[in-house]
Amino acid sequence: MFKPIGFPGAMLSEVLLVSAPGKVILHGEHAVVHGKVALAVALNLRTFLRLQPHGNGKVDLSLPNIGIKWAWDVARLQLLDTGFLEQGDVTTPTPELVEKLKEVAGLPDDCAVTESLAVLAFLYLYLSICRKQRALPSLDIVVWSELPHGAGLGSSAAYSVCLAAALLTVCEEIPNPLKDGDCVNRWTKEDLELINKWAFQGERVIHGNPSGVDNAVSTWGGALRYQQGKISSLKRPPALQILLTNTKVPRNTRTLVAGVRNRLLKFPEIVAPLLTSIDAISLECERVLGEMEEAPAPEQYLVLEELIDMNQHHLNALGVGHASLDQLCQVTRARGLHSKLTGAGGGGCGITLLKPGLEQPEVEATKQALTSCGFDCWETSIGAPWCLHPLSHLPGQPSPASPGWPLRGAHDTAAPPRCPFLDYFGGCNSPLCCPVGAQLLTLLERPQPLGDAGRALQSQRWDLQRHGLRSASSEAS
Repeated sequence: MFKPIGFPGAMLSEVLLVSAPGKVILHGEHAVVHGKVALAVALNLRTFLRLQPHGNGKVDLSLPNIGIKWAWDVARLQLLDTGFLEQGDVTTPTPELVEKLKEVAGLPDDCAVTESLAVLAFLYLYLSICRKQRALPSLDIVVWSELPHGAGLGSSAAYSVCLAAALLTVCEEIPNPLKDGDCVNRWTKEDLELINKWAFQGERVIHGNPSGVDNAVSTWGGALRYQQGKISSLKRPPALQILLTNTKVPRNTRTLVAGVRNRLLKFPEIVAPLLTSIDAISLECERVLGEMEEAPAPEQYLVLEELIDMNQHHLNALGVGHASLDQLCQVTRARGLHSKLTGAGGGGCGITLLKPGLEQPEVEATKQALTSCGFDCWETSIGAPWCLHPLSHLPGQPSPASPGWPLRGAHDTAAPPRCPFLDYFGGCNSPLCCPVGAQLLTLLERPQPLGDAGRALQSQRWDLQRHGLRSASSEAS
């Protein structure tokens, strides 16, 4: 187990960088509401956080994806009566507490809901985690995400996980694994449990009564099994390549869940077997993923494709399909690929399995066809085993060349160590090392969506991944 690093009472004085993934539901949507199994997997579209301590007496929060830039005077926050947070090590954010946070935040009455919740979650975690310090820290925090907001992909959970990890580290509640050249680029199980616990409270500020699945996947990565409030990890699931498609059709999760419940009450002898069948699909997928741990075989991918098709038909029968999702499935089926909705349905997102050996021109043609339908499409992966990362390499400094960075390919002693930002960002933040990373950090400062430049960086990142330049996490247990 790691021990805290640094002088007694001293907080982090360097830049801290953290990355966490989103999530997709592989199988079990809607059935999970009725006590059945759901499988949730980490999605390798990620949220990135950069925390920089400074001495200007302010705490700054920038969220360029949604145009947020807020600053608070640390001295004013220090004078606040934070007695409403004094409820144990991890304070539960009650509605009364959230109302008091609104007063502290100074949000205008016309503040958008998304902006308001993001700010409140940050202030809750900042004040709750840092209140034990002699003085609240003066920080500059920038959070940028590849995850589209409100698409059911766990963007708020990845945000909460990154915030919790960074604030716990800066306050030395957990150690900084990369401090002083320490090459073990991970937190311990106990550290991750504490991060997950705080991230869940951040999710409660945003969603009220979340299941805890999203923040657990974002913290632990891999694949999780969820049933009736119990969460367990699947042992070493394979990483699967997918297309993730956002139909951009808005949907109301509460309305869709209520629709399935009403259909179950109206046609119990029809709908109950559908839910039982979806449960069996989830269990069979769990079994197959377990068998794929050693050496995935072509026939196992055929089974995964069949399960995808059956589940999509069942979800349509439950009434949570949509014409846009039907179009997505038709476009991919015409190219021999298999797709299903993920999440609540009624629009939203769908996933398409990409089998090994699929030629890249075929993938690009499919992406182009989906884009022509007006959809957004990403080529990415799900199920990576270790997915909450502290990141290394400050400007002008080399990353550690050691077994702590088990990168793919031979590690020739004469070769310079590859910067971890090459794996996570598609570059690093040193213009001398990786210009792409320097561009990204410039984009991080912009208080607006990334647009074409950001998409170009994402494309470069995926090109690197396709050529085997993947995160060190993909080798970790």
